[in-house]
Amino acid sequence: MGHVMEHVALELQILAGMQCGFGRCTWDGEEGIYSVIFSYEEERAGFYAAEAAFEIVRTMLAGKSYDLEKDIQALREIREEERFGPSTASIVHEAQKRHIPVLRLNRYSLVQLGWGIYQQRIQATVTGRTSSIGLEIAFDKEETKNMLHNNGCPVPYGLVVYSADEVESAATRVGFPVVVKPVDGHHGQGATINVQTPEEAMVAFEEARKISSRVIVEKYIKGSDFRLLVINYKFVAAARRTPAHVTGNGRSSIQELIREVNRDPRRGYGHEKMLTEITVDDMTRRLLDLEGLSMGSVLPPGRVLYLKTTANLSTGGVSEDVTDTVHSYNVFLAERVARIIDVDVCGIDVIAPSLAEPVSENEGAIIEVNGAPGFRMHLSPTAGQPRNVAEPVLDMLFPLDHPGRIPIISVTGTNGKTTTTRLISHIMHLSGKKVGYTTTDGIYIQNRLLYKGDCSGPESARFVLRDPTVDYAVFETARGGMMRAGLGYDLSDVGVVTNVASDHLGLYGIHSLEQLTRLKSLVAENVHSRGYAVLNADDDYVYSMRENVLCNQAFFSMDALNPRIDEHCSAGGTAAVYENGSITLRKGEWSIQVDRVINIPLTYFGKAAFQIQNVLAASLAAFVQEVKVEEIRMGLQTFAPSSAQLPGRMNIFEFEKYRVLIDYAHNPSSMEAMGRFVSSLGPGCSTAILAGNGDRRDEDLQDYGRMAAEYFHRIIVWEDRDYARGRDSREVMELIRDGAANNPKNARVQVIPHEDDAVDHALQEAGPDCIICIFTGRIEAMTDKIKALKEKELDLSIAREDIPNIPPASL
Repeated sequence: MGHVMEHVALELQILAGMQCGFGRCTWDGEEGIYSVIFSYEEERAGFYAAEAAFEIVRTMLAGKSYDLEKDIQALREIREEERFGPSTASIVHEAQKRHIPVLRLNRYSLVQLGWGIYQQRIQATVTGRTSSIGLEIAFDKEETKNMLHNNGCPVPYGLVVYSADEVESAATRVGFPVVVKPVDGHHGQGATINVQTPEEAMVAFEEARKISSRVIVEKYIKGSDFRLLVINYKFVAAARRTPAHVTGNGRSSIQELIREVNRDPRRGYGHEKMLTEITVDDMTRRLLDLEGLSMGSVLPPGRVLYLKTTANLSTGGVSEDVTDTVHSYNVFLAERVARIIDVDVCGIDVIAPSLAEPVSENEGAIIEVNGAPGFRMHLSPTAGQPRNVAEPVLDMLFPLDHPGRIPIISVTGTNGKTTTTRLISHIMHLSGKKVGYTTTDGIYIQNRLLYKGDCSGPESARFVLRDPTVDYAVFETARGGMMRAGLGYDLSDVGVVTNVASDHLGLYGIHSLEQLTRLKSLVAENVHSRGYAVLNADDDYVYSMRENVLCNQAFFSMDALNPRIDEHCSAGGTAAVYENGSITLRKGEWSIQVDRVINIPLTYFGKAAFQIQNVLAASLAAFVQEVKVEEIRMGLQTFAPSSAQLPGRMNIFEFEKYRVLIDYAHNPSSMEAMGRFVSSLGPGCSTAILAGNGDRRDEDLQDYGRMAAEYFHRIIVWEDRDYARGRDSREVMELIRDGAANNPKNARVQVIPHEDDAVDHALQEAGPDCIICIFTGRIEAMTDKIKALKEKELDLSIAREDIPNIPPASL
């Protein structure tokens, strides 16, 4: 039934004019649970189709009838409300053809083309470069006419009126027939053409006044309605426009003639087809009243009846491309008008018998200048050659030397993502980049924290890409975000995979390490062909990703003699290895030492092996992005695992008697890494304070406790209710406790329900040279607590130093 639902959801959208073809129904390993996946053009339509498909299948299973038409019409309406109009869509499509990223900024037509500092914005056909003054002039018909007239451009004579008392006098002075329209209207709203009498003028005035308090009465110019399109002050296209109309046959009523016209397969609802269906609205009824007709009237054979006062395609008009017949004088005139009004994307409306001769010689005139002209008439004319008028818009916004993209490094893996992301960002910052990066801690723009929280998903990535100050992006890309909503970008420049280990299994249909590998491989696979996948050659799961990677590959390893590295470099490849206590970069036959690990604070004098892996990954990612080796070295030497630079990742606080370590280690593999590190610090007593997340499998929680007991002398388990995630938090605590208790090392295991109490207890019992390791998700709160204790100890130490050393005999 899930498979049936998939096809019903797709077909509903197709019937509503949206071309959607991809679909799958998969079993995710849990009995009775299926994942139904299908494509959509508009997200809201996709959700509607999913719910409707469910109802349709359920109704059919019950043997009942179902009204499909209501769903199809609802989807059509959603499509028209949500989708881009033809003009915006054409620009977006042209950008995508050029691999320029597109981000929709609202529900309407505000769109960002490009990323970061290279972005350009459009709103329909208005660009970020469009002059606001020019738009105001174009929107004001009186001001437009004055400027054009003062610059010698042909415009019809007209007068502006403010009250009904002025209408007849103005129309008489101008001379009938006249056109009556609002001064600051658009799309033909409130306009009436070919007004013949004072009575008609009064009716037309009332219609215009609904749109604007200022109404213009101007001379009616006979001829065809033409639109000349100028982009970047260069003429690009011209079209003859004809308003929606019907032609009488002596038999059919006007209503029947409209139905017949709408049967044309080229006409559809809204913008779904080349032409739009003709609808009867107030404008149509007003025109019929002026002609003394009704919808039931029968027109004599051959009589043409116009049903709209404007020739807009969106109201049922038709267009014919006449670009190739435009006289050179009219091209000159159009480009000059665009400069006079100062609008970079400009539609100039001309009434004239023809554009094949100069309008100055055939009594033609410029009627309007549009600052946000529609492209549909040029993209899909009813007759003549279609014109790709979006192309010159993209040429204007993105010249050949304008990239449109900022570099992206995306980092994923089970452990080490945050550290590697922060270290890469630090190196790039030192190399002069304005970096935006995301982590599980928050979103950072140029090292300023702008949003706090787990920001390792696609929406956080888009936050950075929208920022106009950023010229480099580094993303921590976690499993959950990818499963819920993808990557947040199309292609990166570097995809880093640190490792794959058991964590989060059993969620979102991921039940095995092979499935987790497939998911995380998306980061390595979605790199552009000239970019690099940076992979861990010591991890079999990560190394297997190379088989599906189409970009360049670079590998890192803790073993300088790793045969995988040797094979890769022998073929001219690039790698980073840990060799004789140093970070070494290799490319083909040559190698260069970046630095010794004892000089790299993150590695804690080389004792934190897992941090050396992160250093290798970050150094290699920076190197393939052509960062200088000395800049990489400087970045490594100035990046420390402090609460300021790397909160919650191996933060060590030195007290007089003991040390406190705060870390986010939350799965068995990260606990093993931390255990090995703590063991390398010396023989002193070690305590681990830990809790677990409720969305982990039972065996993972037990392994987490078991691994802690493998390396620590004492285990304190507490109950984390904040991360229970729908599960009994006490059960989670007991599973970790049981795992720790069953370890043969016989570590001392204790349960203290509250974290603060557990920490206080551990500190009170801490002896000399002890290390207390707090593994927590409450990084900020626990860091503040330990810092406060450290400051208190420091204050006491200062106070002791201030007491004078008085000899005992003098007391």
